[in-house]
Amino acid sequence: MIIRLILFLALNFGALAIGGLFTSKGVPSDWYIELNKAPWTPPGWVFGTAWTIIMICFAIYSTYLWPVSENKNLFIGLYVFQLILNIGWNPTFFYYHNVLGALLMISGLTALIGFMLFFYLPELKFKSLLIVPYLIWLIIATSLNAFIWLEN
Repeated sequence: MIIRLILFLALNFGALAIGGLFTSKGVPSDWYIELNKAPWTPPGWVFGTAWTIIMICFAIYSTYLWPVSENKNLFIGLYVFQLILNIGWNPTFFYYHNVLGALLMISGLTALIGFMLFFYLPELKFKSLLIVPYLIWLIIATSLNAFIWLEN
């Protein structure tokens, strides 16, 4: 179980690191600074803190889910797809400035995490709460992205 947890932690934080390559240059950019942002946009430090907590919780969630998942290929597919959407959002938004494309990606990621929560609820029961911070943060992030798309 410890090896599985370390693997999921490495995958999750590796994805954050790859995404961070685009975010770190994008946040201080003139393009991002000049955008009309939602009044509920949290300060910058909240993003790093939130993602750290989310990825730890998601790694623990995935560690518990692996042995009880009846269809490992489905779980792997969902997990890889969320990695792709999570990583892909950063360059789509910050590098290509494709706000609508990013909104579609983060909306898909939100739906995917919501699906995982409810689909695997019977197997994980109370442990499903570990994925809730991810879903809540994605709902907030989707609203921030949507505001930027609508107001710019």
